[in-house]
Amino acid sequence: MQDLYEYPVVIEVPVAWGEMDAFQHVNNIQFFRYFESARVQYFDNLKILDYMNNYARGPILASTNAKFLAPVKYPDTLSVGIRSLRLESGRITQEYAVWSHETSRLVAKGESLLVFFDYKAGQPCDIPQGLADSILALEPYLAAGIKAPS
Repeated sequence: MQDLYEYPVVIEVPVAWGEMDAFQHVNNIQFFRYFESARVQYFDNLKILDYMNNYARGPILASTNAKFLAPVKYPDTLSVGIRSLRLESGRITQEYAVWSHETSRLVAKGESLLVFFDYKAGQPCDIPQGLADSILALEPYLAAGIKAPS
């Protein structure tokens, strides 16, 4: 878990017994829920609901993927980190990393593309400037045009 410092938002997720499948490991679909929980915390930290309520603009998940590196079993606790890799006009590319406390290793990585949408106009839009500023404050290397740590 030495790479946790590279992620500005990290959540802890206890593995539930019911998340395991017939192959006796956590079902792969659960990792997308872990990603979602980290993404929600990331945006909660930025107070994104204020932008959605005030401007009717917010992100929509356009795509997501995962690479599974090792099985996870109950009982375990996972640390799920999220960071933004690219901040572009109207889009954010984010990366996830999932560490197992039980095995002390990276068990999954993922990526997502979020596009911003103007719900009043019914079309894609730019990221509101105040929100973009908040993201850059959370992840200053993006402002400098520096690649996220790898």
